[in-house]
Amino acid sequence: MQQQIEQGAGVDVFISAATKQIDALQQKGLLVDGTRKNLLKNQVVLIVPQNSTVVADFKDLTSPRIKKIALGEPKSVPAGQYAQQILTSLKILDTVKSKAVYAKDVRQALNYVESGNADAGVVYLSDAKSTPKVKIVATASEKTHSPVVYPIAILKSSKNVDAAKDFVQFLSSNEAKTVFEKQGFTVAGS
Repeated sequence: MQQQIEQGAGVDVFISAATKQIDALQQKGLLVDGTRKNLLKNQVVLIVPQNSTVVADFKDLTSPRIKKIALGEPKSVPAGQYAQQILTSLKILDTVKSKAVYAKDVRQALNYVESGNADAGVVYLSDAKSTPKVKIVATASEKTHSPVVYPIAILKSSKNVDAAKDFVQFLSSNEAKTVFEKQGFTVAGS
């Protein structure tokens, strides 16, 4: 999305799954001044197929019984970047790297675990809650990765700045907060 915006995609509001992408847009002067804020927070969780009993913790990923671990591609997927930070912090990245099956996005990583094509995966809590086909076995300590925040901003290229501001305001309302929390997010600042 960041690259598409940089190349002129007609976007009014951008919500990023990490600060890196919105930082880049801000550095290039593509955001309306004063509209950037942190909208949501999320957690990173370890998931397994619903019937699995092999994994109970991140360190269990080193077990020889675990053959494939679904991760987002760290070069382009924020969830993959968080997973890499977690595995590095736990000092198991080098041990489990050969088991990694890299996905183009966090939804594909989730799908690998849902379908049984991976023994475990690292995704956001909000994604894990979207399906009954996986179970959450561990939540990563916030000490093991940078904060998972979803910043929001209005783009200078917007042809609808007033409507974009109204939309951002709605996303910060109590009505939206209820929906976000039901989906596994926490509203930033709450």
